[in-house]
Amino acid sequence: MTAITFSTLLFALGIGTTLTFVSSHWLLAWMGLEISTLAILPLMARHHHPRAVEATTKYFLIQATAAAVLLFASTTNAWISGHWDIQQTDHPLPLTLLTLALALKIGLAPLHSWQPEVLQGLEMNTGVILATWQKLAPFAIFTQIQTPNSLLLITLGIASIFIGGWGGLNQTQLRKVLAYSSIAHLGWMILVLQYSRPLALLALLLYIVVTYATFTMFSIQTVTSMKALFALGSKNPILTTLLPLLLLSLASLPPLTGFLAKLLILKELAKQGLAPTAALAIMGTLLSAFFYVRLSIATTLTLAPNTTTATAPWRLSSSRLTMPLSISSMFAIALLPLTPTLLAVLTY
Repeated sequence: MTAITFSTLLFALGIGTTLTFVSSHWLLAWMGLEISTLAILPLMARHHHPRAVEATTKYFLIQATAAAVLLFASTTNAWISGHWDIQQTDHPLPLTLLTLALALKIGLAPLHSWQPEVLQGLEMNTGVILATWQKLAPFAIFTQIQTPNSLLLITLGIASIFIGGWGGLNQTQLRKVLAYSSIAHLGWMILVLQYSRPLALLALLLYIVVTYATFTMFSIQTVTSMKALFALGSKNPILTTLLPLLLLSLASLPPLTGFLAKLLILKELAKQGLAPTAALAIMGTLLSAFFYVRLSIATTLTLAPNTTTATAPWRLSSSRLTMPLSISSMFAIALLPLTPTLLAVLTY
């Protein structure tokens, strides 16, 4: 793939997401989602590997199904209410169909089964786009839908937290672990979405920062399985020190950045009188924390069977990913002290 073609596809990806961001009409939002989907398909299959082609085909079929349901639901809403405004979608039938279509697009449980398989067939650089950027446009539509006291969103959120934690327990492939991690984190965002949209957006942004740093770390070290983490300490001690902090930030352990979003979400759920729901969410997070801690132990406390005799490089080699990794890792680890500032921004 030439540089011009690659730049054009990235530009189309940005245009599609931006179009969905700024649109209040269902057809324009649907058009933006389709542009984003069609733009990422060549990026997914650019290496022509059989697994990449299979993942691209699965992703296309899933996204086409979700787009068809979304278009049918928005047309039904226009037929019932007489308008195409996203924020005025209040009839139960199209609202339920729209919620399920968007849940299928971003991979919420129980409509999640495509995401681990698709992400496993992609390289790290394309997988990070699928796990982060492609969540923005459907989530922007979620924030515009009026769903007061929706039991459906609470059910999807709790199911995603538990299935995301349970599904990652027996995984040894890092891309599948990150896919189930994405499902669990999206469950937290959907859980609080109807009560505090700024808080849900904050959780999404923090998830994107930490996930991007983790994907970039794996991409620089070219590790794709837990077995490859055993030898990481002898290859690069600096990244071996940094990686467990990123994983524990994904596990939402204090005092790391990932703890910030979970703390504020639990506070909001308790404020809304949903203490049992908050307790279920915490129990589901314990499942996710287990496989994050397992990966951290495999990275730092486990030695490879045959260690290398070469001198460990204490200075990172120059790479175009070094600076983005440094910046994203800093935010992914040390953002918790800025909690008062972030709360002031949210309440402004």
